[in-house]
Amino acid sequence: MDRNNWRQILVLEEDVEISIQGYRYDTLQYLLYRISCFLSLGLVWLICRWMPKWWVTWVGESVTLDKAQWLVFINQYGEQQILRPQHEFYGGTVGSVFSVDQMREIIKTEGCHHEEARRLLNMEEKLTHLILVEYRYIRLAFHPLLRRFLIIGFWKDINWTSIKSAKTGLTSEKYQRRVIAFGPNLINIREKPTGALLRDEVLNPFYVFQIGSIILWGLDDYYYYAFCIFIISAVSIITTLIETKQTMKRMRDMSKFECSVRTIRNGSWRTISSIELVPGDLIDLVDLHTVPCDAMLISGDCILNESMLTGESVPVSKLPATDMVVRKMDLSGSSIPAEIAKHFLFMGTKVVRVRSNNSTPAVALVVRTGFNSAKGSLVRSMLFPKPNNFQFYRDSFRFIGVLGVIALCGFLLSTINFIRIGIDTETMILRALDLITVVVPPALPATMSIGTSFAIGRLKKIGIFCISPPKVNIGGKVDCMCFDKTGTLTEDGLDIYGFRSISTQSGDGKNYFDDEMISMQGVDPSLDIEGSTKAKIFRAMTTCHSLKIVGGELIGDPLDLKMFEHTRWELEESGGASSTGLKTRSELAALQAKKSAKVGIMPTVVRPPGGRQELPLHLGQHDAPPVEFGIIHSFEFVSALRRMSVIVRRLADPVMEVFVKGAPEVMVDICRPETLPVNYKEVLYWYTHRGYRVIACASRQLDGIKWHKLHKLKRNEVESNLTFLGFIIFENKLKARTIPALETLRNANIRQIMCTGDNALTAISVSRECRLVDESAEIYIPRFLRGSSTDPNSQLTWESVLSEGQTLDNGSLEPRRSDHYGQPYNLAVTGEAFRWMVDNAPTEILHRMLVKGAIYARMSPDEKQELVFELQNIGYCVGFCGDGANDCGALKAGDIGISLSEAEASVAAPFTSNTMDIACVIDVIKEGRAALVTSFSCFKYMALYSIIQFTSITLLYAFGSNLGDFQFLYIDLFLILPIAVYMGYTEAWPVLHRKRPTASLVSKKVLTSLLGQIVICSSTQFFAYWVTHQQSWYVAPVFDPDGENIESYENTVLFLLSSFQYILIAIVFSVGPPYRQSMWTNRRLVLTITLLFTLTAWCVLFPAGWQMKILELEPIPFSFRVFIMFLAVGNLATSYVCEKYFFPYLATWLSNTIKNMRSSSSSTTTQGGYAPLAKAHKKTYKRVMDEMGIVDIHH
Repeated sequence: MDRNNWRQILVLEEDVEISIQGYRYDTLQYLLYRISCFLSLGLVWLICRWMPKWWVTWVGESVTLDKAQWLVFINQYGEQQILRPQHEFYGGTVGSVFSVDQMREIIKTEGCHHEEARRLLNMEEKLTHLILVEYRYIRLAFHPLLRRFLIIGFWKDINWTSIKSAKTGLTSEKYQRRVIAFGPNLINIREKPTGALLRDEVLNPFYVFQIGSIILWGLDDYYYYAFCIFIISAVSIITTLIETKQTMKRMRDMSKFECSVRTIRNGSWRTISSIELVPGDLIDLVDLHTVPCDAMLISGDCILNESMLTGESVPVSKLPATDMVVRKMDLSGSSIPAEIAKHFLFMGTKVVRVRSNNSTPAVALVVRTGFNSAKGSLVRSMLFPKPNNFQFYRDSFRFIGVLGVIALCGFLLSTINFIRIGIDTETMILRALDLITVVVPPALPATMSIGTSFAIGRLKKIGIFCISPPKVNIGGKVDCMCFDKTGTLTEDGLDIYGFRSISTQSGDGKNYFDDEMISMQGVDPSLDIEGSTKAKIFRAMTTCHSLKIVGGELIGDPLDLKMFEHTRWELEESGGASSTGLKTRSELAALQAKKSAKVGIMPTVVRPPGGRQELPLHLGQHDAPPVEFGIIHSFEFVSALRRMSVIVRRLADPVMEVFVKGAPEVMVDICRPETLPVNYKEVLYWYTHRGYRVIACASRQLDGIKWHKLHKLKRNEVESNLTFLGFIIFENKLKARTIPALETLRNANIRQIMCTGDNALTAISVSRECRLVDESAEIYIPRFLRGSSTDPNSQLTWESVLSEGQTLDNGSLEPRRSDHYGQPYNLAVTGEAFRWMVDNAPTEILHRMLVKGAIYARMSPDEKQELVFELQNIGYCVGFCGDGANDCGALKAGDIGISLSEAEASVAAPFTSNTMDIACVIDVIKEGRAALVTSFSCFKYMALYSIIQFTSITLLYAFGSNLGDFQFLYIDLFLILPIAVYMGYTEAWPVLHRKRPTASLVSKKVLTSLLGQIVICSSTQFFAYWVTHQQSWYVAPVFDPDGENIESYENTVLFLLSSFQYILIAIVFSVGPPYRQSMWTNRRLVLTITLLFTLTAWCVLFPAGWQMKILELEPIPFSFRVFIMFLAVGNLATSYVCEKYFFPYLATWLSNTIKNMRSSSSSTTTQGGYAPLAKAHKKTYKRVMDEMGIVDIHH
């Protein structure tokens, strides 16, 4: 950024980029603006309110950011917000507001010269005052040297260099400065006053148009009609206001949290409100039930339920940070790295258990507060979602614009006609403006959302909840569904299938796998038999886990739980809690706890079933100590490393052992090569290829390590030079409804993709089993011939899983052998290959991989989210269905996200299903399609209603007449309103059709239908108008310049005929199969139409005197009344037949004709004898499919 500029670009979060511009008032221009507002009676103010860019250009003068009276924030979607900066006196240093990591990142990215970098890194420079501004609850401060605003929420104190330095707490002076800089620790959603909400709603362009229409109708003596529309509008505004207030209250109640907490201030412990917490405070965790901020665990240990944030129902263990972690901790980004997250307590998470060490309380260092916390970020994403860019919504506004143009043309024609027949100027203006209110119906926006509301209600009945109504219609356009595997396609729990230990007693000196065992019964874990690893595998199963006891129950990762339960051993924690309910502390636990308390290590003990055995005071030389193992140190599972490890010591044994378990692929790198069996790859391939989950185990002895040195051990030192022990094999069963659901999606031509963190071969096997990929299709997996995912010069090869030696051409991702052309094949892409392809592969090859990839394995949470983005970039409408913490990003990124998690964190997804299988996806898509078609039907109905009324009024305007007050009232209140409401009540068709409904209002099919119906209905009215004039009893109306001129034969005939048309077009536009059920299943609509048709027929054939008086009808012969009935029925028959048969044929014919014309014109311009290129597809994936010879299933 230019340092002297008035504008800056700032990346707030991964998907949010803003431009900040500084302005001050131009005094003269601002005065002119105020005068204009006064003289225009507020019209200028209203227009500037709707068009804030105009206001900024008019009254604003660009200035540097520090001199600005107000700042204009514009995000990448063009949304604008004007904010006033806040100036505060401040006596602290630069380093007390801005992070040194933040400065280093700026120096690195902008390439500052040495002197400038030195000044930026001087954190001790004094700040006399602060300029602060809060954009969407993100706090920004102005940096005096950089002369720009920076985010200050991700701050780290330069004094946090060790645990000891972090334990000092804060002085009152430091606290005051940090409150000024970072604000209170509160996620407080600012609720607009009712008056402000009412003003915003009333001044919405739609309601301003509504108010203008009501005033206009009142001036034109349509008092009853104006009053009824006013009541309806008022009810609508009040309902919206109440819903908005309730939604904000729910959000506030969910977000706002306050509790009492103990912290150190001025060197002593005191109890304060959690709102007063600031970064750097030290808090006591012992009596907390909910974590009040983002904090780092300094001492003690605890277990948290993080389901509110991640959707993961398994409680998570947190370990105290070390000096190294505190020093290297980088908080400059919004996300917390996995290696730090295991020490992090996140705001809003529930405390399941807290344990203090003997002399040291369990305390944590406050790192982030309020909206800067992880919970704050989640709430922000809910408050400010990505703007909707769905084609249907874009087209609907364009179409309203077209109706406005039609209204303008009618306005001009009517004005000319009124001048011709001599109507006074006031009446002429009122009548001409009245025509605009007819063509653009006020109820249009409301009727557009009716189908969506009913769809949400139906979904709720079957246990699917929606928090984002616009996503319902988008669900109708989904053409690609991504599924997580474990817990989504397959059952959550894994069952142990068997074990493969290692035999080292072969004659050739090489290691081989033993035969498969289905149980570990009979194996003595304390007796290591030479040449066998069975005992060590057993010890690994009992110790290498992260299980905890809460409330007398074992909790932890389901895989760990299943593994430990298989051994039937008991677990006892250092506090005495036992998995068998024994609360008394064992001798071993007591001795080890006493010994380890000095270095802060509190071990967990495991032992065989049957309860504890007391350790004799004097152990004889031949006496065997009880079989008990203490887990004295552990390295938690890290998804990037794909393994975990523990350090174990047996009672009365001086030697410590390391046990490691993890993904078989990573074990090859950390085990000694000579300990690996020669058939390692073959056995692994056999199991993974059949869908089994394989966990590898390894171990080593730790020699010469003292207890007090344990916490200083580095993980990479412990997890190296290991001896491979064998495999533990788990089976993961498919959910009962997975196969039928995938088959339904396949029949509907919706692409299905598996996206999992599991092994590629396991994923392939499961995908074949659930028929996500064709069993006869070849599957190719990538392998790096050289390099890795981080090396741009790496080389990938794609190898067949079934046919050894068969590969794909790297330039086209198509089979090299000609005899394989045309045969179906898929790609199973690994996370590493996906990362390299996205970063380094040519765009065309990346697109081909995305089109052919059916399985994405070993994908990290970020890679899952990126896959969704990449699929969207090539034109897919992507849905994602998952259940756990790993899926939150992808659920949020998808066009629709469906969470199978019942946790509160499923707010990250628009849809949440209580039925824990993927059948809910079909329901969401079915209801989405029904809602989309309903929206189209309602839109077409309201548009045609406007044109019918426009035609009637235009014909009546020819001689200065109009519809009467009660005629308008009857049409709008008794006919249109109930029909428009109940049209959306038709339920979804039970079967997913192969073709998706269109989302474009300007498609040939929609336009042909709408324009055709306009021609039919308008022609019918013109015909009735002409026939009326031919009747012997017809008397031309006498124009009265001072009267209303309502009563006339033309008025009577056109009103009665159009009343039928409003009812009959509802039948024509009530689309049934293949997206909605037949109209006749919608009892409410059928009953409404029957009653209204009967009522209107009564008015036509046998009107009572009071009806004729109220509706201002002229008496006409009965024979002509019967003619009107026949004309209405003929109108219905013509409209229905054309809508059902002729218009679809005409749309297809027009489409083919235009294509042929384009191809013939392109062939005449083609030179050199080359074949003309086909019309380029708007969507990239369709073009790629054409190039690869894949049949486009959506045509």
